[in-house]
Amino acid sequence: MSSLTGRTALVTGGSRGIGAAIALRLAQEGADVAITYVQGEEAAREVVAKIEAAGRRGFAIRADAADAGDAVGAVERAADDLGRLDILVNNAGVGAVGPLESVTLAEVDRVLDVNVRAVFLASQAAAARMARGGRIVSIGSCMAKHVPGPGGALYATSKAALIGLTKALARELGERGVTANLVHPGPVDTDMNPADGPYAAAQAAGTALGRYGAPAEVASLVAYLAGDDAAYVTGAELAVDGGHAA
Repeated sequence: MSSLTGRTALVTGGSRGIGAAIALRLAQEGADVAITYVQGEEAAREVVAKIEAAGRRGFAIRADAADAGDAVGAVERAADDLGRLDILVNNAGVGAVGPLESVTLAEVDRVLDVNVRAVFLASQAAAARMARGGRIVSIGSCMAKHVPGPGGALYATSKAALIGLTKALARELGERGVTANLVHPGPVDTDMNPADGPYAAAQAAGTALGRYGAPAEVASLVAYLAGDDAAYVTGAELAVDGGHAA
């Protein structure tokens, strides 16, 4: 029997990259999975088709994490349509890399809205719907722990905020048997940060293993945290970064 059989999950930003890999891994482990997307409806449909090919229910919700109503509404719809919500994976995020002096107020607002506010609001909404054994897993970044060079102030700020949020959620929800954990990926081969991109060599060299990770390697840790074997793991930060922070 798969470890997540009979459970339900929402993966935000699940139409591509790490989010898509997480959604498919949870489905392969037995969960019914909803995903959100902003653009790329065709890609979202392809992920849903793969979830269904694994024998699970799947559907896609168009929701912009920068919109507070969408962030909460996606959780509510997933819980309603799936019958309940056992697992929330806060994966949707936006990057922002550039010199400190060039960062605009609009960029600050959008990055914090998507990477921090949406995670808070979705977690708040999910916690209200979760029974004992619920799981909240947020996707942080290796840059929350180690910033290798200039240009990452805004992004690192947004991901570091999730450390405090995760620990607070763990304390607040622990009595109910709901866990909250944070996964910090290192450089991972996605269309947003391809392993053959212009900055890839330097990023790979910054890891102890000297390579990019694969989305499936992040997904495997998320699946563990979502399952029964991780029932005593909460408030934790776990790195899948190839030794980036070593």
